[in-house]
This record gives sequence, C-alpha cells and structure tokens, in this order.
Amino acid sequence: MAHRDPPGIIAPHVPADVYRRAEATGQPVVIVVHTTDPAGRPLRRYLLPLAIASAAAMGCWGLVAALCALLDAAAHTVTVIAQTAGPVGIGGITLKLARSKGD
Repeated sequence: MAHRDPPGIIAPHVPADVYRRAEATGQPVVIVVHTTDPAGRPLRRYLLPLAIASAAAMGCWGLVAALCALLDAAAHTVTVIAQTAGPVGIGGITLKLARSKGD
C-alpha cells in the first residue's frame, strides 16, 4: 500500500498513524473543525434600517418644503386679493386689508 497524506488540512492534534490505521482498516475518519463567529455584525443588518430611516428623513424634508411652498403661495394670494378688494366693511366697521400705494 502506497503512503498517502490525509486530504485537506488536518489539525496538528490528529496523528498520522491514527489516520493510516483508519485508512487500512476502513474505519471512517471524523474531523471536527471549530470555527469562530465573526467579531461584528455584517453590514447587511444595518443597511435596511438605515435605508428606511434615510427615506423617512427625505420624506419629512419633502413635506416641509411642500408646506413652505404652499404657505408662500397662500400669502401671495392673500396679498393680491387684499390689494384688489380695497376696504372691507361689515356692520359699519370698515377694515382696510392693505395699504394703497398713495398712503
């Protein structure tokens, strides 16, 4: 029988004669390899919450910008209506909504 080395890398605590004896008798060789878990969490675990938080923040800023644009348009509309309507009176009380250009 020709000499053969064990396949792959075997830990140093497995003696070669034990492997050769198991190979000669036909016994199975069980090799247990202990691995350690990664030290930290993978980036994938942070990606989804970060994407959701970023989308929520961008949506909030979009709502703020839309609200500012809406209030600006409303203020301009009120100014135009006040300038064209002139004084408004109800029950003898007259309210001047905007100053005229002559005042």
